[in-house]
Amino acid sequence: MEKILDYNTQRAPLRLPEYGRIIYDMVGQLKDIEDKEKRSQQARAVVKVMELLNPQVRSQENYEQKLWDHLYIIADYDLDIDAPYPMPERAGLEARPMPVPINKKPVKATHYGRNIESIIDLIAGLEDGEDKTALIRSLAIYMRQQYLIWNKDSVADETIFADIEKLSEGRIRVPEGIELSKIAYDANFSRPGLAPKGASSQRQGGKRRFQKKSFYKQNNK
Repeated sequence: MEKILDYNTQRAPLRLPEYGRIIYDMVGQLKDIEDKEKRSQQARAVVKVMELLNPQVRSQENYEQKLWDHLYIIADYDLDIDAPYPMPERAGLEARPMPVPINKKPVKATHYGRNIESIIDLIAGLEDGEDKTALIRSLAIYMRQQYLIWNKDSVADETIFADIEKLSEGRIRVPEGIELSKIAYDANFSRPGLAPKGASSQRQGGKRRFQKKSFYKQNNK
């Protein structure tokens, strides 16, 4: 007689795959127990096994209730037992979360980012004065830094001022006489998450020099 292979791909999908197929099989056998008291006793044993298979659940608040909720979910809300927690409502657990509002408006200048546009909108709504001028200057310095991260060439202050007025759609006029601080000749603007160029080789080179020095001392005592 030919043996029929049972593949997981042919089975019903797991709603909570972190517990594995074995827990689903145990819950299926749990439903076949006719005596409610024995069924409830075995349900507590299954929950203990679920806790062992998913120990990170202990870090959550009210983790015991979550385990029992997971048991009911695995049983497809069809389990008559005496449990320390009531069966949750299907609608409450399976309701889709509220969509997060996302600004789908395209970024006008990707090398500055959307946050810069938000800051420009805030500054544009301020009244003219010393505070607004100081904010414009700080914004220009930060925009210059962002510009140099993605464009390694130098950039004139007038270019940054023009970008501010363009991105604000004319709502901000950069006051005359604003001067940005000078950039140090050895300044290094790196992309987020990347170490400055040559930093790794410098550390390795320093380590090699230290090793050579230690070797020299040990062999010349």
